[in-house]
This record gives sequence, structure tokens and C-alpha cells, in this order.
Amino acid sequence: MSADLQEHYDKIYRYCYFKVGNATLAEDLTQETFLKYFSQNSYIEHGKKLAYLYVIARNLCIDTFQKKQFEELKEDVATVEPFERVELGIAIRQVLKKLPEQEQELLLLRFVNGLAVGEITAITGLSRFAVYRKTSSALSTLKRLMKEDDFS
Repeated sequence: MSADLQEHYDKIYRYCYFKVGNATLAEDLTQETFLKYFSQNSYIEHGKKLAYLYVIARNLCIDTFQKKQFEELKEDVATVEPFERVELGIAIRQVLKKLPEQEQELLLLRFVNGLAVGEITAITGLSRFAVYRKTSSALSTLKRLMKEDDFS
């Protein structure tokens, strides 16, 4: 590995570690960042390498964070008794209906169907940033509405 590439690797690793707080996960995300970077042959000859690496790393960290939150939510739901789980499912459906249709669709695609952000952008025509922003906003609204309806 060249010195320049090693320096970039170290910077991306530190960035990922700061974002996720776990050395093993940061190492995995750093490796995945470079794999994605090298798979994009068209960009390697053009543009700023480090900036592109940071964009890839940032998106991977966000995806990992959202996946972690969803897994924690699934674990919380798994510990609920079957009757309470049905009641919670009904409550979530009722609260989801209060969200705008686009936010409902984004949550369905991302968390129920398990689609990646890139796939959602292709389906909806939104930018990656818009998908992240609107999904985050929809989750916040959903949590707030669940608390207002005493389902927290």
C-alpha cells in the first residue's frame, strides 16, 4: 500500500471509529469503504480521492447506525408478550397513517422491505441525502407520536 493510500486509510479508520465507537466495526467499515472506492473505476482517475472516501465512509456509517437502531427496536419488540406485540403492531399502523404518504413509503421500503438507500433512491427519484433526511424525520415523528399516544 502506498504511503498516500495508507494515510488515507488511517484517516478513514479514525473517522469511522469516531462515528461508531467500536474498533472492529470501524475496521470493517474502513475496509468496505476502500472496496467500494476501488470498485468505482471511473472516479479513481478524477476528483479528490479523500473527499470521495469520506462520502463513502459517511454513508456506510449512517447505514450501520440505522441498521443498529432497527435491530435494537426488533429486540425490544421480541421481548414483548405476543398479545402486547399485536397491540403494538396495531398502534404502529395507526400512527404510521398519520405520517405523510411519502414518509410511510420510505419507512416501508427501508425497514420492512430492508432495501438499501441506493435502491430507495432509484425507486423514489430522491437523492441519498433526501432519503436519509426524510427517513430520519419520519422516525422522529413516529417516536413522538407513539409517546403522545402512550405507546412508549
